[in-house]
Amino acid sequence: MRSFASTHASLRSPAMHPGVLVCSIMTLLGGPIASASDKIFEMRAIHDASTLDIEVLQDWHPVRGLIATRQKLVTINVGNLWADQAYRVPVRMVVPENRKARGFHLTGGSTPSRLKLDTKPNQLERELLKSGTGLVFTVVQEPGSYGERELAAAASKRFSETLNPRYKIQYWAWPATLMRAITTAHAETDHFEEGKVAVTGASKNGASPSMAILHDHRMTAVHATVSPIWDSPLRLCDRVAWDELESQPGRRGIFSGGNFGPSFNRTALAAGHTWDDLQRFTTEIADDVFVSRNLRQLRDRKVDMLFHPGTHDSVAYDLAWGGSHHPDIPVYLGANTGHGKKGHPQREQDQQNKSAFLLKHFFPEQVDGSLLSPPNIKHSIENGVLKVAVSFPKNSAAKSGRIWWIFDRAPDGSPKYLSDLIPDANVAEMTHDEKRDEWTAHIKLNPDASRIDFFSNHRKIIRHDDRTYATYLSCPYTRVELGE
Repeated sequence: MRSFASTHASLRSPAMHPGVLVCSIMTLLGGPIASASDKIFEMRAIHDASTLDIEVLQDWHPVRGLIATRQKLVTINVGNLWADQAYRVPVRMVVPENRKARGFHLTGGSTPSRLKLDTKPNQLERELLKSGTGLVFTVVQEPGSYGERELAAAASKRFSETLNPRYKIQYWAWPATLMRAITTAHAETDHFEEGKVAVTGASKNGASPSMAILHDHRMTAVHATVSPIWDSPLRLCDRVAWDELESQPGRRGIFSGGNFGPSFNRTALAAGHTWDDLQRFTTEIADDVFVSRNLRQLRDRKVDMLFHPGTHDSVAYDLAWGGSHHPDIPVYLGANTGHGKKGHPQREQDQQNKSAFLLKHFFPEQVDGSLLSPPNIKHSIENGVLKVAVSFPKNSAAKSGRIWWIFDRAPDGSPKYLSDLIPDANVAEMTHDEKRDEWTAHIKLNPDASRIDFFSNHRKIIRHDDRTYATYLSCPYTRVELGE
């Protein structure tokens, strides 16, 4: 039996799969990619179930518990990272006990060892299954975490030398894993009907679906936490932005300043590339990785989106730029949250955004209430006071407002940007102006401060069956220069 971590040198030849273009298969299974301007994924090949090379580890079998299900565990061929270097992952599929699943919730946030065990659905997953939605789990993790350190190191080295995104696991292997998992489930026609596919996750499991959904129109919703969203200057290797970042005191981590994950600038430069090469690469690949570059097509497809970037996260490190340039992307900002952060003592402890998001996406007619849409924000300064007014689209029915602020926050991505937290006292409840339908707040300014950053969070309750869910949405993160 092949292990979950196995990377096999032999794969089926394209000639073994009639009806599929050889160029399509070679692109998926290790063919050349000249530069980032070429398509990263050949979607015809991604959708081709004949190349999955499925090995069944546990065939469909009943699983008892708080809800009865049928489950199956397989390993699949995602494709080749390069010639003769296969990338295989496990996939576990879960459907209701006595009917086909219509659509499913997908995540890569598992591990090979966990997937060996039958899934015990949590409360949200039971709600999905009860209403006929399936579950699909796979592995989007660093290969070194499950015994493939040499593969991870070899991929990183090849990418640094070539700037070929095919060799960067975060650009190709992880998003392709999610897309190939969809192909795997859709091939199980006795157990799945095609329907909505919502993908969720945090960190690499937030970034990977955020990228995959740009390419794979079978995906219909993404909920991503502490992961990249927008194409800020730092991510595009703008030298002015990088000069400012590198002038900041303190030790910067490997993620801050990275394009779509860990920063590869130093290793690429050491391998002989120039800053012009880095800028050319990041500019050419931007349309393939950033949600902010694809808003029109996502909205035309009616994709549901919600992001939790965190206010102090090393990966989603560019809130000030994103709030200014993309105020219409829906975000919830948990105060003082991010990788390794405990959060502000007054952050919203009852927040149930993910559950509400998925239930509303899959069962819109069964959910009482709609989720909030990004609000508009106005601010002015009078007599040393910052006045803020936040307004939602009519009939949105936000039920609360709470505002947070911090003075003289360091530039995006810098060490102090991540370490200097919002003070415990810098939070206030907002007032609802019923006549104007606005949430308002007045913040006394620090006379010695040169700027202030602020955002507000707003609550709304929705209901599914006999349960209520507290949802929150933020106004755009806003930076105001003082004394101008």
